[in-house]
Amino acid sequence: MKIKEDFILRKIAESYIVVPVNQTALDFNGIINLNETGAFLFELLQNGAEREELVEKMLAEYDVTRDRAEKDIDIFIGKIKEADIIE
Repeated sequence: MKIKEDFILRKIAESYIVVPVNQTALDFNGIINLNETGAFLFELLQNGAEREELVEKMLAEYDVTRDRAEKDIDIFIGKIKEADIIE
């Protein structure tokens, strides 16, 4: 899985925002706000991480159970697929 090239992550103050660029900026209606964990996953997906890698990296970075990490990742992936920002 990989984030489409026309979306970039920016940190503004303490907020993480996904911003559309190029032609997508004209077609995409709105912005996406992420928390720290969402930004962490987004950055991994920019490099083409697969689900299992996301789970392993989340377990290494955060104090969370495998079950909770998998559920949260599945929800996150579902939302970014809905927003059509993942290839």
